[in-house]
Amino acid sequence: MRKEFLVVVVVLFGSVAPLFAQNAPDGALHGNVGITYDTKYVWRGILVYGADSAIHPFIDLDLFGSGFHFETIAHRANSSGYELSERWDYSLYYAGAFNIEQPWETRYMVGYRYFNYPDLSSHTSGSVDLQEMYAGVAFPKLLCVPGLVPGYALLKCWPSNSDTVVGGENPNGGTYSGWAHVFMLDYAMKVTGFTAETPEQIINFHIETVFNDGVDPRPLGGYTDSDWTHVLLGVSTDFNLGSGVTFTPALSYQITFEDDGKEQMAGYPTSTKGVSPDHDITWASATLKYKF
Repeated sequence: MRKEFLVVVVVLFGSVAPLFAQNAPDGALHGNVGITYDTKYVWRGILVYGADSAIHPFIDLDLFGSGFHFETIAHRANSSGYELSERWDYSLYYAGAFNIEQPWETRYMVGYRYFNYPDLSSHTSGSVDLQEMYAGVAFPKLLCVPGLVPGYALLKCWPSNSDTVVGGENPNGGTYSGWAHVFMLDYAMKVTGFTAETPEQIINFHIETVFNDGVDPRPLGGYTDSDWTHVLLGVSTDFNLGSGVTFTPALSYQITFEDDGKEQMAGYPTSTKGVSPDHDITWASATLKYKF
């Protein structure tokens, strides 16, 4: 499935790229490339690699100023034993805005994402890859407070094959087939710069809460009810290193709502109810990014 998907992406890109380039201000392809280090990797509220750290190399291409982007992210544990849960994400999305400088100014993003588990897929009778459609909006002028931005994201998720352990063959049912609702609030606070070269520094605060309705990517050992699952709190800031390079340290804290006990279900006594067996998760991140 991954090969077929990549072939489609390459063909489409090759077909539309010349048209996009004609309308680009300089006819060039722009984007970001970089890598993120996490002391713990938390995805959709789930602690993916336990207490071990992870790296996430990525590239996000702005397709000639058309509003379309193509993004690829890899997720790899820094310790052995997690090879089957390492993942590649491929996303094609469109970002835009309307009602600029008006009280109802709206920034939006819509896209499609494909999750590929290359090692896990090769050990099963069918692909256990996942897919989703997503849409998000943010309203930078709505609350009339500079830097305070509410937002919302909607995800529709499904397994690439319905008869695998992430679909109908899962003893807990089709664990990755449903909706997720993410409610967000961001605040960009201006403070005095840390160096003479940067007289002003922006500290970014983020909070989100998630209502999960059947979106659980774990093939075995867990299940998520239709419920509010967790709250995520985060703080980060960007340091401009010059020549298009940015360094972003971040600190995140998650509070899990659901029960962390073990329950009997479909013959699996160790199944974990909820997105995480740990109510509180704290981790740090560092991202180095180059904009071209």
